[in-house]
Amino acid sequence: MAMIALMDQYLSFIETVALPSFLKDFNMTAEAFSWWEAVYYIPTFFIFLLNGLTDIIGRKYSILILFSMMGFASLGMLVATPSFHFFMLFLSIITFTTVSNMWTIPVSEESPADRRAKIMGIVYGISLIPLPAILPFLINKLGLGWRWYYGAMFLFMIPVFLMWIFMKEPQRYQVIKEERRLGKRKKNYFGIGAINRTDLKYLAFSAAVWMCWLIVSLIGGKYVSYYFVTVHGFPQNTFLLIFLGILLLMMVGSFIGGWTMDKIGRKRGFLIGCLGLAIFMALIGLVNVTVAQYIAPMTGFFLGFSYTWIIVYIPEIFPTDRRGALMGWTTAAARGSYIIGPVVAAILLGLFPQMQWFWVISGLIMLIPIVLVLLFHPYETTHKELEVIETQRET
Repeated sequence: MAMIALMDQYLSFIETVALPSFLKDFNMTAEAFSWWEAVYYIPTFFIFLLNGLTDIIGRKYSILILFSMMGFASLGMLVATPSFHFFMLFLSIITFTTVSNMWTIPVSEESPADRRAKIMGIVYGISLIPLPAILPFLINKLGLGWRWYYGAMFLFMIPVFLMWIFMKEPQRYQVIKEERRLGKRKKNYFGIGAINRTDLKYLAFSAAVWMCWLIVSLIGGKYVSYYFVTVHGFPQNTFLLIFLGILLLMMVGSFIGGWTMDKIGRKRGFLIGCLGLAIFMALIGLVNVTVAQYIAPMTGFFLGFSYTWIIVYIPEIFPTDRRGALMGWTTAAARGSYIIGPVVAAILLGLFPQMQWFWVISGLIMLIPIVLVLLFHPYETTHKELEVIETQRET
């Protein structure tokens, strides 16, 4: 799962590195690109169709579909992008897969209750091995061009497939499958007919929190290269060092975030992550660019720290028999960020070409999840078995 998550995170972050290159190649402004993103990312609202497969055909074969889509779309980026709209077609497929987070489901179902957040943090931390900073540097040295930034993931898919052959279905899913076969539990397709009021409550809450995080990561994380390279003229390889720092501290943040959430609880840990991200994101716009290059990696730390809550809490709060479907519906609901984020970015880039207030406003968005958690009072899942969570969250 960590290898699949590594593909996921690489493809999520590589756009940050490739952005100045493909904007120049396609003669596109950053503002215009953001508007086109808002259009091409509309299909991500249908991510529930992919995630819901985990409850229908099982975790293993759904995972195969997931990383195959990543790998072959990456190949398409390499060999079939003669125009901007072909590029956007493959980018939308890649984005569709990276919003899934399907790899979190087997990890959540197989982890011991007292170490679930720590193990998820470790898996997520491995996924943040800084390949998006390392591979482009090597590819640049070889003179292969930015399309190979994506094409590398087709090659990476081959060892992932070899590892997938040995994957087994999680025991919890096998129990559900057997109960369905014996008629003890009804089958459901994409959760229809099985989703109850509590599911809907947590779906709405989780989607709202996830949406805020995604908007910040999209409009902030994506344009950090544009800010340093295009706006302030940093050399590409200098930015790659800054980006390396961001990714390394994201790894550290994910490890510490998982450990913290097992120690002091999911809610308290998440509030720390949100507050830290809000402060350091805003600081990028409040200091000069020389200082900002040292502030930027700290946003990576708190991006990783806060995202650990998302990948830990959302899978564990939903029942096993419809976990995939509810993850899919939650993801689909949160996909509004893939429309809102580019639109907000386009507006902010138009209003603040030098991007100072771009960063301040991005940071302030992370105060919204803090308010949501304090108002909603989500059920605390720390150290509880998934079956216990399923029962007690109803009270």
